[in-house]
Amino acid sequence: MDQSQSEQPSEFEPSTYGHSFADVYDSWYPDNPDTAATVEFLLALAPASSSADERPLAIELGVGTGRLALPLVRRGLRVRGLDSSPEMLAQLQDKPEGNLVEVLMGDMAATPLGEPGEADLVFVAFNTLFNVTTADAQQACFHHVASVLKPGAPFLVEAFVPPSPDLLPSTGLSTRTVGFDCVVLTSTETNRESQTITGQHIEITEAGTRLRPWRLRYCSVAELDAMATKAGLELDGRVSDWNASPFDQHSTAHVSTYRKS
Repeated sequence: MDQSQSEQPSEFEPSTYGHSFADVYDSWYPDNPDTAATVEFLLALAPASSSADERPLAIELGVGTGRLALPLVRRGLRVRGLDSSPEMLAQLQDKPEGNLVEVLMGDMAATPLGEPGEADLVFVAFNTLFNVTTADAQQACFHHVASVLKPGAPFLVEAFVPPSPDLLPSTGLSTRTVGFDCVVLTSTETNRESQTITGQHIEITEAGTRLRPWRLRYCSVAELDAMATKAGLELDGRVSDWNASPFDQHSTAHVSTYRKS
């Protein structure tokens, strides 16, 4: 067993995902194909800068290694990035201009994001909200966002649309990667009652086996809308991707924009 595996937490915690994937995140996901479109979408919603000293504040939940935060900083936003993983934040801060991102370490469900009414924009991308693994914790996240937003400012959520429960397999095993010196398998188990999917990426190399665990709690768009309403946010629009493709009953993902009432 390699050293990194032996240091894995024995239970799922908010920091589990980052602990599991920080060392391979950028190589496994070198450039989400929607990165450029995401940045442009977010910039279009941010207010114009009045001066270099008064840049709009965007807060990203689950900033990770800075895939979105860094290009937004380069385009003139002030960016604060929250993440529960010290390993992910270390990767971000080691990058060129990583020191320009204001990092905040903590759990999305339990960490205040800033002063009340401070943020011009808050967003959570790429299913990251689902890394919060209970309904109560997800609701708490919405409340933290609502508190930090300026009146009328947007909160954007990108997530997949869960299929019908009867289409979700209870367990699954698939092959993610087959390379010359590495094989990565993905094993999953779904609990329909708690709406959770627990998984392992199983990385097999000549040096040994590394387990990379993860867990998520999926929500329907109706559930997310209800959480937003309870937190004092209103749905302002929904599209199926960052290119603003129309959202309909066939969409497998969504980008939802909520605004503080």
